[in-house]
Amino acid sequence: MAAGSSPVEYITHHLANLRVGEGVMAVHLDTLIVSWVIATMLIVVSYYVGRRLSLAQPRGLQNVLESVLEFVDQQIRSIFPGRSHLIGPLALTVFLWVFFMNAMDLIPVDLLPWILSLFGVENFKGVPTADPNTTLGLALTVFLLVQFYNVKVKGLEYLLDFLRYPFGIWLAPVNVVMMLIEEISKPLSLGLRLFGNMFAGELVFLLIALLPWWIQWLPGGGWAVFHILVITLQAFIFMMLTIMYLAMAHESHDADV
Repeated sequence: MAAGSSPVEYITHHLANLRVGEGVMAVHLDTLIVSWVIATMLIVVSYYVGRRLSLAQPRGLQNVLESVLEFVDQQIRSIFPGRSHLIGPLALTVFLWVFFMNAMDLIPVDLLPWILSLFGVENFKGVPTADPNTTLGLALTVFLLVQFYNVKVKGLEYLLDFLRYPFGIWLAPVNVVMMLIEEISKPLSLGLRLFGNMFAGELVFLLIALLPWWIQWLPGGGWAVFHILVITLQAFIFMMLTIMYLAMAHESHDADV
């Protein structure tokens, strides 16, 4: 904790984003920068491994990525009906991107802000998924894909479901409200679940950092080890719900999409 600052000031400072603009027009530059850097690194590493694939002697990063790919493929086969050219790459991208954005929480909370303060940057949050703009943005993208495939696969029947379910056609206005609530709750729960867990994890690290340096190593190390499970589990849950929602949109479709 910086000398002369109170615990409230310390936590408030670390929870403030580097941003331009105010209110609903504010843009969180730190969230964009970190998430884009991670995405770029994933693209570069994937390209590097792809250019050096070896079927005879796979090793190093190729083994790691193949293990992750097989794991994701198993989850898709267990849930998703039929075949899709989209679901595999989407699920793998979601899992890896969310995992590495979550993993930024394992960097000591004072390290990045201290480094950037040397260049005149006052606020910087290094965990994109601790920002609701990131998690709700990801959830909204999944939601739009789900709606697109619902209409593409089921056509008019999907739109008619809003009038007929759950209470029958004679209560169509009530059905529309109920169905809209159900559909809107999916991206909200998807995004807020990830944000809530990562924000809470970041807050715990900040509370540990308030302790004297010679005490914080033990609880900080223990929480970091436990948090590895949290960041992995949250990436897995986000990926699985993405697969599940898309599977529900394809449940009456067995052809390639």
